[in-house]
Amino acid sequence: MSKKILIVEDEQEFFFFYEMMLEDTDYTIVHALDGKQALEMIETEKPDLIILDLLLDKLPGDEFLKQLKSSPPYKDIPVIVASSFSPHSNKTIFEIDPDVSYLEKPFTQERLMEVIKRKIE
Repeated sequence: MSKKILIVEDEQEFFFFYEMMLEDTDYTIVHALDGKQALEMIETEKPDLIILDLLLDKLPGDEFLKQLKSSPPYKDIPVIVASSFSPHSNKTIFEIDPDVSYLEKPFTQERLMEVIKRKIE
């Protein structure tokens, strides 16, 4: 059975970047444009992994992460934060979820796959 990845990314070009990197894999990809939409999609889509941008409209990534991790049915969904900012500038996400993985944009397909596999396989 294919694993499902929810990509929370408001910039279409980055979403296409993910689609291109993941097109020849067995993963099913779903897309949310912001944290609010992602929270609504989680119940119906039931993702195995979330890739999260931090700079989002309506509900920023760190606030989305807080709400996700405080919700018992969804708190165990693994999260990869992908941001163009250094992880040192986003220390609060590690306080919210010490198990979050961090990818600094830009990253390679190999690096993305390495982190995904470590999280869900």
